[in-house]
Amino acid sequence: MAKFEGVKWAPRQMRYLLPGKQFNILEADAKVFGVSRSTFYATFLCFEGIRFFAKKTAKGQLEVILLNWHKNLERLQRGMAFNLSKSQADLIPTIEEMESLIVHQYFREPAVRAFLSEMADAGAQGYLRPFTLDEEQSMGVTFPAQPALRAIFCRYDDYLGEPFIGVVVPHLIRATSANKTGWLKLGINYLISLKALDAAKDVEPQAGAALFLDDRTHLDLKDRKITEWDSSCCLFGLRDGTVVKIPESELILPSVTIQGIIAILRDMGVKVEERHVTYGELLERVKKNELVVAASIGTAGIMSRCQKLLCVDKDNGVAAIHVPDTKHPLYANLGTAKARYWDIYREKSKLPAGMNLFKYTL
Repeated sequence: MAKFEGVKWAPRQMRYLLPGKQFNILEADAKVFGVSRSTFYATFLCFEGIRFFAKKTAKGQLEVILLNWHKNLERLQRGMAFNLSKSQADLIPTIEEMESLIVHQYFREPAVRAFLSEMADAGAQGYLRPFTLDEEQSMGVTFPAQPALRAIFCRYDDYLGEPFIGVVVPHLIRATSANKTGWLKLGINYLISLKALDAAKDVEPQAGAALFLDDRTHLDLKDRKITEWDSSCCLFGLRDGTVVKIPESELILPSVTIQGIIAILRDMGVKVEERHVTYGELLERVKKNELVVAASIGTAGIMSRCQKLLCVDKDNGVAAIHVPDTKHPLYANLGTAKARYWDIYREKSKLPAGMNLFKYTL
């Protein structure tokens, strides 16, 4: 996908050592041991991406606003649990513990608070990145002895998501359901995403995203199911006005943003179906011009609409090409939903049922 524009990082990061519950404020570029299980084996390497907004109230108080972010923290917990042994399960912090660490300790650190105040004055978007590491200088393939939670954030001016070109990449598998990694935000998943994007450029040099199929490679290509983009979830808008969301599974990262977008679309009166889409169905709808728009859903850009999607055959030749119908009402509805999603953070749009806004005064 496209990239961030106007990024400026916060001047400090936080670290929380899980075994001793020790909290520290570190320099923004604080390092980890070169000899670490996280470096060599991706052990205890999971992360989250959390959008937020900082503002000042009429009384001049600094507020930080997040949307549905407890779902991000729940997903981070699952990532931690996957990276630890069963005997270490009691080290995993609670949702409330992580909330307190980030908001009431990290965000209140003077240098960080001053940076948030600058963000509020600029009306900039914020992107919080909690991540985990094994902080021990170590050798050997074992579970981490010093698992730690770190966090840092940035402000950014824009995320250049549209327009983008996508390519279906059926010959690489992002994750396998047997290993139960596809539904977690783990470092080990993302190399394949980059390799898939490289493969997509073999089909279309301007490709910016790769669309994965499921892991059932023994089936005919048309019988396999669509899963997600290389670094985001997907929605399909059909000519009859229906939006199709792929159901969550062990192959799909449960997107916090997509849940919000779906709630907004339903609030707007758009029909949303949650069901699987086979590659055969996608090909057929593209050929019959029944696919109005394919969209990428993720934290940073919220939603980006694909300007061209290339569908390939078993020999990696182009079998069909989709271009969006920008005059169809559904295309504009998706753009409206994206704008409303961000306006909820800024308290300029109502909160649909099922969404939760978290406001913290610093």
